[in-house]
Amino acid sequence: MGGLFSALGSLWAWLNNIFDPLCGPVGLFTLFGQNTVIACGDTGWGDEIAGGLKVTITVAVLTLPLGLVIGFLVSLAQQSEERSLRLAAGVFTTIFRGLPELLTLFIIYYGMQILLQTALAYVGYTGQIEINAFIAGMIALSIVFSAYCSEVLLSAFRAIPKGQYEAGDALGFHRARTMRLIILPQLIRISLPNLGNLWMNLLKDTSYVSIIGLTDVVRQTGLAVRSTKEPFFFYMIACALYLVLAIISSAGLSYLDRWAKRAEFRR
Repeated sequence: MGGLFSALGSLWAWLNNIFDPLCGPVGLFTLFGQNTVIACGDTGWGDEIAGGLKVTITVAVLTLPLGLVIGFLVSLAQQSEERSLRLAAGVFTTIFRGLPELLTLFIIYYGMQILLQTALAYVGYTGQIEINAFIAGMIALSIVFSAYCSEVLLSAFRAIPKGQYEAGDALGFHRARTMRLIILPQLIRISLPNLGNLWMNLLKDTSYVSIIGLTDVVRQTGLAVRSTKEPFFFYMIACALYLVLAIISSAGLSYLDRWAKRAEFRR
């Protein structure tokens, strides 16, 4: 079994190198950065920046589904007939839309350590606990994203006529089936533009994780600046990488928007 995991790990590392857009065989730094400070390998900072880009993308991609799920549940709670659920959802969105993202990150990163330390102290463990920076960053960004996402989804829910729910009842659908077959397709179509804007904000907000030591693009370029004393050059590289991610995201969101509205185009 260990041999299988080792083989899969080697295959992943090989694929990761082949398709690396910066330091792969046809990567930008490989082709145009030789004998410079962005060369890949021991002579430059290309490998480090490429690794930071992967961390940035990974944090954003893993945060998105978690934030969407939490935001969807909060938006349902905001429409609940149960007053306590509506109140809890309102408090959640007010707090995490009102706090700066950086403060939320600090609260999650250090607060989770304190909570775990306190809980483990009750069972006799007195060792030092340190929360993984990646997990803390992903949780913090997911919470912030979900707070804004819930408001977007709530507006989309309110834009769907009540007759759509009544149509599901008339067809004998259970509430879950009505949601899946009738409401969700319309919800996606209505909320997609605003969710796309939240995704673009999420990409930029990933830069905050560098504060807690996660080696993303911003942290790696910062280390390169301190080592080479070339701040303008490396920060321009960071800007270019974020802009490329934004351009790719815009193209993907435009495609999703056309796909979501495909039924309207056929009319």
